[in-house]
Amino acid sequence: MRRVERYPVSGKNSMHFRRRLAGLPRVAWNFAVIEICRFVPFLRVKNFCFRHLLGMQVGRDASVGLMAMFDIFLPHYISIGEDAVLGYNCTILCHEFLPREYRVGRVEIGKGALIGANATILPGVLIGEGAMVCAGSLVNSDIPPYTLAGGVPARVIRHLDRETGET
Repeated sequence: MRRVERYPVSGKNSMHFRRRLAGLPRVAWNFAVIEICRFVPFLRVKNFCFRHLLGMQVGRDASVGLMAMFDIFLPHYISIGEDAVLGYNCTILCHEFLPREYRVGRVEIGKGALIGANATILPGVLIGEGAMVCAGSLVNSDIPPYTLAGGVPARVIRHLDRETGET
């Protein structure tokens, strides 16, 4: 099970309670920074903005691909390890709204991990050091270190060599 905090709601669906996660000015700021960074081709500039303007933990030499989308409510819940690579248009969420509850959880991406293009990572997930997530995958549970995972939902496909990162 993912490491998420659950918040039951009654009456309206949980999206009507979004202000409990962050106020409108904070969400607007986060959205603006994330949207600008989606198009910035300079990795150091992106990492600076993620660290200092959004409060994310971004390791040295991490690479975030173009169009990557981070949670606009809780970007400070995201941790990206050193030398990690996030592919084009991947999405990392730290919240999810359901009809009768919303959930919040941290996302941790380990050192040297690879997230393929168009992958989606849900709240409360830990992706281990050196792990690889295939393009287009939906990660709804932890991915162990040095494994190749893929699919919808993502499942471990094979274990990787710790030295070379190959099968």
